[in-house]
Amino acid sequence: MANRKGQRRRFGSVRQLKSGRWQARYRDPATGQLRGLDRTFATKKDAEVALSQVEADISRGLWVDPDEGRIPFGDFMTDWFRDRKLADRTRERHESVIRLHIMPTFEKRALISINTTQVRAWRTSLLAAEVGEPTVVKAYQILRAAFNTAVDDELIRRNPCRIKGADSYDVPERPVLSVAEVFATADAISPRYRLLVLFGAFTTLRFGELASLRRRDVDVATAALMVRRSQAEMQTGALFDKAPKSEAGVRPVAFPTELLPDVKQHLDAYAGSGRDGHVFLGPQGGQLRRSNFRDDWIKARTKAGITADAHFHDLRHTGNTLAASGASLRELMTRMGHSTPRAALIYQHVVGGRDREIADRLGSMIRKTRGETDS
Repeated sequence: MANRKGQRRRFGSVRQLKSGRWQARYRDPATGQLRGLDRTFATKKDAEVALSQVEADISRGLWVDPDEGRIPFGDFMTDWFRDRKLADRTRERHESVIRLHIMPTFEKRALISINTTQVRAWRTSLLAAEVGEPTVVKAYQILRAAFNTAVDDELIRRNPCRIKGADSYDVPERPVLSVAEVFATADAISPRYRLLVLFGAFTTLRFGELASLRRRDVDVATAALMVRRSQAEMQTGALFDKAPKSEAGVRPVAFPTELLPDVKQHLDAYAGSGRDGHVFLGPQGGQLRRSNFRDDWIKARTKAGITADAHFHDLRHTGNTLAASGASLRELMTRMGHSTPRAALIYQHVVGGRDREIADRLGSMIRKTRGETDS
C-alpha cells in the first residue's frame, strides 16, 4: 500500500476501514502469513507508528507471537505453579495466596492482555479490602515471578509487575524484652514450657527448630544444642520435620551455662524418652504445636506484665539483639542460621567473639539480672 508520498511501505501495510479507523498488518516472521495488529487506530500515523514498533521488535529479536499470549491467565498460572519446586509448607501457603488473592481478578483474562495499570488496580483493591500488607506483598511477588516465566517463555514481551516498592514492606519494630522480662515470663508460664521460653531468648532458635529438638541434640557437657531440622505444620494439622532452608541452618548453638539446671530439670521431667525423644512436648505428651502453646504464652506474658503485642518469636529478636553487642557479623549469622548477612545486619551495627563467648556474655547478663532480682 502506498504511503502519503506514493511509496510502498518497506514493512507491513495500513488501510482505512469503513468505520474510519485504520488497520495495520504485517507478515508473521515465523509463518509468513499476513496478520493484523490486535487493535485499530484513530489515525494513519498512529497505525504506521505501531507497525514501526513491531518491525523494531522483530529486528531485535523481541517479537512475541500474540496468539501465544492469548491463553487464559488461569491456565498458565496453574501450569506454572504445578512445575515450581517448593517445600510442602511453602507450597501450601502460596496456593492459598494464589487461590484467594490472584485468581479472582486475573483467572479469566488473556495472559497477554494484563498490563501494569491492571496490576496496580488489583494491588490497590487488596489493600483497600484490608488484606494484610505482608500477604499483598507475597501475592505481588508470586505474580511477578509467574510473569517473569511468561517473558522467558516468550509468551509476553514485558512483565506488567512494574510497581516500585510493591515487593517489600516496612516490618514494624518488634519489642525487645529485657533479661528480667524473659525470666518473668518463664517464671509465669507452665513449668513444661519454662525452658522453651529461656531457649527462645538465649539460643535464638525459631519455634519450629525448638519443637523439633531431640534429646540427642542437647549436649549438657558443652552446654550446646545441635540444630538439624525444623518442625512445620500444615493447615490440615499434619506435623513434619523439614530440612533447614539452607546449609547454614544446620548448626551448633551454645547456650549459657547458667541455664544448665533448667535444662537438666526439664529433661528429667518433661522430655520424651530415648535419644530421639522430643525435648519439648505438648500438655498431653504429644508433639508440641503452636496452637497448644499459644494460650500459655499469652497468659504468661500478661501475668509477667509484658506488652500485649509481644509474640514468642520476639524472644528470638531479643536474643539476637543482646548477642549482637559482642558478635561479628559472621558469628551472628552462624548463630542465627542465616546464609546471607541481610538479617544479621538488622541486629549488628558495629559488632568479635565466638559462639561460646556470645553465650557466656548472655550468661553474665542472666547472673546480673537474677542477682538483682534475688537481692
